[in-house]
Amino acid sequence: MPTSKIELKALDTPLKVLFTGYLTTVAIGYVFALIQILFTHGMADGKLGLSIDDIVYSYYGNRSGTLLENKLNGSMKGKATEEENFVIMQWARDGGGQTDYVNHGVKKIIETKCEICHNENASGIPDFGEFSELHETTLEDEGATFSSLTRVSHIHLFGISFIFMFVGLIFSFASTVPSKYKSIAIGMPYAFLAIDILSWWLTKLHPMFAILVMVAGSGMGFSFAFMWLMSVKEMWFMNNPCFSDPDSPCAKRLKAMIEVMSTVMQFFWKITGTQILKLMGIGFKWLYSKMK
Repeated sequence: MPTSKIELKALDTPLKVLFTGYLTTVAIGYVFALIQILFTHGMADGKLGLSIDDIVYSYYGNRSGTLLENKLNGSMKGKATEEENFVIMQWARDGGGQTDYVNHGVKKIIETKCEICHNENASGIPDFGEFSELHETTLEDEGATFSSLTRVSHIHLFGISFIFMFVGLIFSFASTVPSKYKSIAIGMPYAFLAIDILSWWLTKLHPMFAILVMVAGSGMGFSFAFMWLMSVKEMWFMNNPCFSDPDSPCAKRLKAMIEVMSTVMQFFWKITGTQILKLMGIGFKWLYSKMK
């Protein structure tokens, strides 16, 4: 069958299930990627939530202090007590000497609180069992190193390109989007991905390019959401009497079910909404405290 004749709405159910399963799994992965960004880059300034300062500190660095001190005030905040953090930061400000490392009790704190993650088996982070690697973090915070940018750049370029290739392939069978706009939507993620990677390197050189990271990331997210929604819509909501014909018995039953569920949810939200938000906040704080 010619490719131009294939339409998402006309696919057999097994293919729809296959495509939908892939799109759903990738969407969940995208959400977890955003959460991971909040727990890493989003805490660079010590406050939860991604900001321009977070991006600047992550790539250009916070050059008003040492890398170790900025980490303890940022993404590593809460991993040790305030007293222990003060001892480590004071040692770093005094030059991070090996003699003071032992005499001031810094070594014991590092071994009990930091080497759980920062050890010889860790990948991509310093091994604090080696004093030389720990000492490097007591120098001025210059953000991401060129070697780490090279490593992360090629991983992102290869991995994310494959994701958007399959998402774009599924979306290319959409029939309700004109070919011109379909081509733009399919090409946008690749353009924004290239801009995103380039903006990391530019921000490393000058903080003024940090806004470009936000723009590129938002562009990728928008194009992904558009292709995802249009693909799912055409596979399951077009030519379905429950959604396309408001007067069909199926549509009427669905509408009545939604109204009942909405009423029940509003009732329970009035009673337990505040408590639910509090529990979510407690759970999120607990999860963050356990993140290593």
